[in-house]
Amino acid sequence: MATRRKKAASTRKPDALRLLRSDHEEVSALFRKYEKGTRLGAEEKRALAERICDALTIHAKIEEEIFYPACDEAVQKAEDLLAEARVEHQTLKDLIAKIEAQQPGTCEFDAEVKVLGEYVKHHVKEEQGELFPKVRKSDLDLESLGSELAERKSSLQQPARGSLAGTDIDRRIE
Repeated sequence: MATRRKKAASTRKPDALRLLRSDHEEVSALFRKYEKGTRLGAEEKRALAERICDALTIHAKIEEEIFYPACDEAVQKAEDLLAEARVEHQTLKDLIAKIEAQQPGTCEFDAEVKVLGEYVKHHVKEEQGELFPKVRKSDLDLESLGSELAERKSSLQQPARGSLAGTDIDRRIE
């Protein structure tokens, strides 16, 4: 009986909050790999930074297009949190643009990635600690919203743009 429940839970589509939390965990893991990657070359760092920036860009887009508007309509007393999240997203986009314009292998490049990581950590803490509980208590259909987010996320994902993406960077860092 317990196995049947586990199987049902694993085949069920994630709700919106689980999907967004999973994105948060994925990008946090990428930041940790970057921090550990002191022996990586400039192009390997560039490829890892591109993965981080791509994941954050897609995540921000699905939140801005689908999640935040749904919260605007259905989550009471979340206006300030949503306004702050939107401002934080703009700052994240600005940092991503700086990273994409930088040359890897410089102290500035590493510093930009580090600052982006710290900023994302702050944003995630507020979102998961303050906004998500309000969303969970609302009348939003989180499974339907999760499906919509997953579909849009899938449509935005492109093959990795960095020439080193998909190589052994992950193995070299760990």
